[in-house]
Amino acid sequence: MKLLVTGGAGFIGANFVHYTVKHKPEHQVTVIDKLTYAGNPENLTPVMDKINFVTGDICDEELLDKLVADCDIVVHFAAESHNDNSLRNPWPFVETNIIGTYRILEAVRKHGKRLHHISTDEVFGDLELDDPNRFTEDTAYNPSSPYSSTKAGSDHLVRAWIRSFGIKATISNCSNNYGPYQHIEKMIPRQITNILSDIKPKLYGTGEQVRDWIHVDDHNSAVHLILEKGKIGDTYIVGADNDHTNNKMVFEMILEVMGKPKDWLDHVNDRPGHDMRYAMDSSKLRRELGWQPQYTDNNGMMDGLRQTVAWYDQHREWWQADKSAVEAAYAKQGQ
Repeated sequence: MKLLVTGGAGFIGANFVHYTVKHKPEHQVTVIDKLTYAGNPENLTPVMDKINFVTGDICDEELLDKLVADCDIVVHFAAESHNDNSLRNPWPFVETNIIGTYRILEAVRKHGKRLHHISTDEVFGDLELDDPNRFTEDTAYNPSSPYSSTKAGSDHLVRAWIRSFGIKATISNCSNNYGPYQHIEKMIPRQITNILSDIKPKLYGTGEQVRDWIHVDDHNSAVHLILEKGKIGDTYIVGADNDHTNNKMVFEMILEVMGKPKDWLDHVNDRPGHDMRYAMDSSKLRRELGWQPQYTDNNGMMDGLRQTVAWYDQHREWWQADKSAVEAAYAKQGQ
């Protein structure tokens, strides 16, 4: 198969490329990435000789048309994805997540190609902390931020193109990812690099927000399974059943892994409109396609965090030049 991976120099996309080269070497991989601040060609350095890399924007109709015409499957990771940034400036999220997805859909429709669209749990909004329910493929959308609303819009576009034009597409909505190559503005790498820089990690509000954390390799194993066995037109929830409060995840587990006291932290202002709880029901993916995450339960989480901490510790040159600017941007918001 010839795979076109959009956003393949970003966090999850780059890890997908690494996973594909390692586990699916029979596939030919082309990456298109705009190389914004979150897309880093260094993320692909270890595999650059095994892939075709194109610097470009998914909103570029002519370029995208050529790339889609020469592939079998488009795996669409490209997205603006940081909630705090979407609150500061929503336009790039509208442009990339809505218009960019539209361009992909039109190219896929024109050339009769297969599409897998990567989405997020944040399109569902949030659950109350004491709500026993979990998000399923049938949960109504209720996004809270400019980021999540544009991802919700892109999901609806994909479904409309499936129904109206008969394109061959699947969708997956995944819970919060962690692992190597994640930009240090994101919560887990921000706190890891804070501790490595002898800065106390920052706890939003009370830290009671609950997330279902999944290692990026588990996410990408699910994506490959959907590419191979998924039913065209279907949506699949991807989650590892690792439900933890931010307080436990960051300010207990990471501090423990990194040898710091549990109270070695700073409290900062909460994010406006911060969703309280996400919880994913991935039983359809497990039942129909046989997917099983590797980094699950507390032991698996600790293993995944140890690997992630080790990566950031061993690749300080990858993040140290950006650290001061990231922290300065957060400081302006009291975070």
